[in-house]
Amino acid sequence: MKKVAFYTLGCKLNYSETSTISRQFEEKGYKKVGFEDTPDIFIINTCSVTENADKKCKKIVKEAKKISPNSYVTIIGCYAQLKPREISEIKGVDAVLGAAEKFRLIELLDGFAKEQETKVLASEIHEATAFNNAYSMHDRTRTFLKVQDGCNYGCAFCTIPLARGKSRSDSIENILQSAREIASTDVKEVVLTGVNIGDFGIQGGKRKEKFVDLVKDLDEIEGIDRFRISSIEPNLLTNEIIEFASRSKRFVPHFHIPLQSGSNTILRKMGRRYLRELYVDRVTKIKSLMPHCCIGVDVIVGFPGETDELFLETYNFLNELPISYLHVFTYSERPNTRATEMKDVVPMKARNQRSKMLRILSEKKRRKFYEENLKGTFDVLFEEDIDNGMMHGFTENYIRVAAKYDPLLINEIKKVTLWDINEKGNVNVVEPEIIYEQH
Repeated sequence: MKKVAFYTLGCKLNYSETSTISRQFEEKGYKKVGFEDTPDIFIINTCSVTENADKKCKKIVKEAKKISPNSYVTIIGCYAQLKPREISEIKGVDAVLGAAEKFRLIELLDGFAKEQETKVLASEIHEATAFNNAYSMHDRTRTFLKVQDGCNYGCAFCTIPLARGKSRSDSIENILQSAREIASTDVKEVVLTGVNIGDFGIQGGKRKEKFVDLVKDLDEIEGIDRFRISSIEPNLLTNEIIEFASRSKRFVPHFHIPLQSGSNTILRKMGRRYLRELYVDRVTKIKSLMPHCCIGVDVIVGFPGETDELFLETYNFLNELPISYLHVFTYSERPNTRATEMKDVVPMKARNQRSKMLRILSEKKRRKFYEENLKGTFDVLFEEDIDNGMMHGFTENYIRVAAKYDPLLINEIKKVTLWDINEKGNVNVVEPEIIYEQH
């Protein structure tokens, strides 16, 4: 029985795909092991969004070869699609598979026999037209369920359409079947994931279904307590979706909505499909229906042409919005994107300073959001995340809490009252009955 280990870089979508590919191996009689358990085969799922993708890939390959010198190393994922030849020249790599090939790697790499030349199996991205069903299992407390892949948008900074191809989706019927399979495994929370999730519904190049209908049908699935939407573009987050989420049984009050810039000048340069006024409208609508809703924001700093004044537009815009946290990305040049041809490049020092300012703002926003919810009662899904006798979990509105470790609470949902914020920035909780006794 050959041993196989997996390593995943990047997003929730990558995790769902790695997990699915790992189950394919187990079904074929391979034994899934940890990275350090001298595997015969390493599968490394890469990302192109993270900076220094090449350095990270080289480092993981080097570590793999230290652990298991005679192992077979395969690279898949977005970076593998974008730079297959470059990756094939990394010492120790045996095979590189592109987007159209990665789900067939057991078949394509028959027996994983080492050859003199690195095998490169990466079709042009327009050939990646199939939707491959995927969801993660047994990796974490929550499961990532892939419902959409690829993107038809052409943002000036982004390589994702080049790495994953055109927008395409599974059918609602197939996704419901996957959700029922997940429900049978005692998973409490499912995170819906994709590249451009709000664009759900395109099958065979034609729009056949809508995201809001998927959400409504998933809400009826018995056996899963929570559904969480991973990230949705503001122009695709409709009133109908927001209104349904506000009264749904299982969809939690948490939206992650990419903004990228609070300046309309920069949004136009980026090729985004909305202006800041629409973003304000979406946030206002959410908060009017769900005052305790958590709203996360993606923002890019240092895009070409972002002057100090335009950055301050973004800073002040975010400062005034009732959002809960930021994911801050320092703009970095990506080959074959329109942004690399733009003038007025922002010096790296300024990019880093702006990132730091927004990360500090994010911490302030998170703390304010936590403070606004103190003394409220929420449901927490506790995870196997133990530190110094304390365990952690998340409320439905994505507040990270800490409680005294109790093994019976792992992967259980418990009603608690948010009490105070500890020195690590998490919220200490107590059971509601304790408060009643105190009074």
